[in-house]
This record gives sequence, C-alpha cells and structure tokens, in this order.
Amino acid sequence: MVTEEELISETKSQIEKKLGWGDSRDWTNQDFLELSQKIQDELQIAVSHVTLKRIWGKVKYTSLPNTFTLNTLVQFIGYENWRDFKVKNGGTTSGVAGSPTPSQAPRSKGKKPMRPLVTLAIGLVLGYFIWFGTGSKKEIDANDYSLQVKKTVEKGVPNSVIFDYDATNAPVDSVILQQSWDVKRRTKVSKDAHQRTLIYYLPGYFEAKLVVDEKIVKEQGILIASDGWLAAIDASPMPVYFKKEDVMVNGQMSLSIDKLQRQNIHLAPQPPLVSYLNVQDFGAIYSDNFVFEASLKNDYKEGAAICQKTNIYLLCEGMAVGIPLCTKGCVSDMSLFFTGFDAPGKQVDLSAFGVDFDEFVRVRVESAKGKAKIFLNQKLAFEIDHDIARSKIIGIDFVFQGTGNVDYVKLENETVKFEDGF
Repeated sequence: MVTEEELISETKSQIEKKLGWGDSRDWTNQDFLELSQKIQDELQIAVSHVTLKRIWGKVKYTSLPNTFTLNTLVQFIGYENWRDFKVKNGGTTSGVAGSPTPSQAPRSKGKKPMRPLVTLAIGLVLGYFIWFGTGSKKEIDANDYSLQVKKTVEKGVPNSVIFDYDATNAPVDSVILQQSWDVKRRTKVSKDAHQRTLIYYLPGYFEAKLVVDEKIVKEQGILIASDGWLAAIDASPMPVYFKKEDVMVNGQMSLSIDKLQRQNIHLAPQPPLVSYLNVQDFGAIYSDNFVFEASLKNDYKEGAAICQKTNIYLLCEGMAVGIPLCTKGCVSDMSLFFTGFDAPGKQVDLSAFGVDFDEFVRVRVESAKGKAKIFLNQKLAFEIDHDIARSKIIGIDFVFQGTGNVDYVKLENETVKFEDGF
C-alpha cells in the first residue's frame, strides 16, 4: 500500500510537471504566490502560499495537509478529489480477494520462464542509454556563471534593463534570462553571447535570474522605482498608464469612470483592476516594525464588480503584506497575508474586512516585535502573532476592482516617515 506521504509527494510531482517551472528546490516565495494565484484562478478556491510552502518543505511543519487542501491540489491536476487520486495512484487496493496476482499465478507446464531474460535485456538497454545519455553530462556549478543587471533610467517605467551575463560553460547551447519570479517572463539567449536588454513595464522589486538547463545559477535583485505615484491597469502586451494630472484630483488620488472609458477601458463583462503604485527606497523600514495608515473607498459596484474587491499591498523585497477589503458578502473570496503569514477567506474568518464603501474606510496597520494588528475605522479587525518574516518595504500598491479613491496615506517607523495627502 502506498503511504500518505508518498501520495503527497506524487501530487507535488504532478503539479510540478503541469507548471513546468523546473526544480521546485529552486522555487522562491514569489513562485508559491504565483501557484496560489493559479489555483485561485482555475478553481476559485484559495490555498495560501504559506500552506503551499509547508507542503513543499520550505517551511518547517510536521502535520499532514488537511483533506480540503489535498482535494484542492489534486483537482488542480485534473482529479475529482483526494480519494480519486489515491485510487488512481496506487493508494487503494481494488483487486478481488482470493484472485491470484500475476506473481502468484501458476505457470503452464513444460514452458521455461522467460521473464528473467526479458528483464535482464531491458535493464541492459536502459543502462546503455542512461550511461551514454546522461553519464557524461557536465555538472552545473553556479561558480562558473555570472550575472549583472543595470537600469537604463534611475526611476520610472517603462524601464529597459541591461543583463550582462557569462554562461559560456553551459552544457547546452542556449540559456534563459528570467526577469522575475514569473516564469512567463523568460527569454532564451545564446550561451556564447554576453548581453541582452529586457524591459520592465511596472515598478517593483524583482529577482532577475540566469537559468541553465532549468537550474537557477545566479540571481540579482533590482528595484524599479515608480517616480512618485503611478496609476496603471496591467494589460497585455503592456499596461495602460494614466497621467498624474488625470489622477490627482481635489486632494485625492482618483480615477473616474469617464477617464477609463476615454482610454477604451471596458467595465463589462469583467471590470479592470486599477492600481495606484508608489515604489521607491523609503529607507530602513521593515515588515516587522512599521505603522501604516490610509483612507480609501471603492467607487464602482456595477455588474461583475458587485463585490468591490480592493487590496492594499505593502510591497517588500521578495514578499508582501496584503490587506483585503470588499462588501460584506464577499469575504470568502478574499485572502489576507503578511509576509510569511497567510489567512485565506475560505478557511479563516475575515468577516471584519467586509466594509461599506459608501464612506471612506480608514485602515491602520501596526507591526512590532513579530506581531501585527489591523484596524478598520479605529476598530481592531485582525491580529497576527506568528510567521511574520522580516523584509524591507519598498512600495505601496492600492488595487481596486473597477476604480477607487485614496484620500491619504502614511508609512512610518522611528526613523522613516512617508506621508501624502495628494
């Protein structure tokens, strides 16, 4: 009988095969955030990136995942539920009692068994291909490679970034430059070339990577600053940007429906996600010691935007803090996270984050000594007392389903104070 641990290992293998992201030992926090989002998009079920990191052994945890999580993971790879996965992957015996197995079945008299000879022949053939196909493959040593990245402009987007690399020792003809945690942002380049320029369309902190034969050999962090507040809608092939004078209105940061429609942004059937970002080096301010305040409201609740989903992100180096807001009936679809801590709405009571957007909502976050408190309209909404990882805060991002207003924002600690009343 296959054990539960072996079945979970097989689940991870099948998920990794589906994603095609290479060796999971090289996955970062952002990769697990991306996987969490993919599961949410495909199944409309939230599995936190922290839970995923525990399952993949990135975070120490001794308990097995619960049945809800296991059902979700195997549904992501096409099974009906965990029971279905177990049956189809050797976890349940379905044979009839008393029937002989192939190894027990009587042999016909007068015939010599051929199985050992066949097995030996197959083994020799496989051994040949393994020896000559992989036995001579060059070991990949990260010390044989180099990567340096530099921006062409100090701040603002779009921003072209020059990748200087050396991969001449690669055992393959081409290698990959990856702009961030997002594996879709990969560019194949010749191992014998040494320079490539790639473009970043949105600000943030990114881990640029040099990938050789699906192994990350070099990484370098790069901060793409926004040059103040940036209003944008992430779209393909590039975002839609808005001028600052279109956004800063009457002492607020606001983008009207009329201005969206002038840019041919359709509000139906699915409303856009409007983002107000400010990415910069604020100084020595970290996720485990800060105070954040903001006043905001979502202005649009027509059609598919009935939930008025809104998120406040404090962007950090390699991770983030995410505070969700929405109408009261939609909290199950939301998720709160605080660097290493995660609370999906389908598993945790986030009812306090259901708000009335007819008025501005005042948000305050206090983080100190590994604990955090979140207040909404001066009432305590949520407390966190574990799994807060320390990471430098490099950005603020307000994301509105439809559109919204921000009245003021403040981020500070003992040595840093950022405040904007627009």
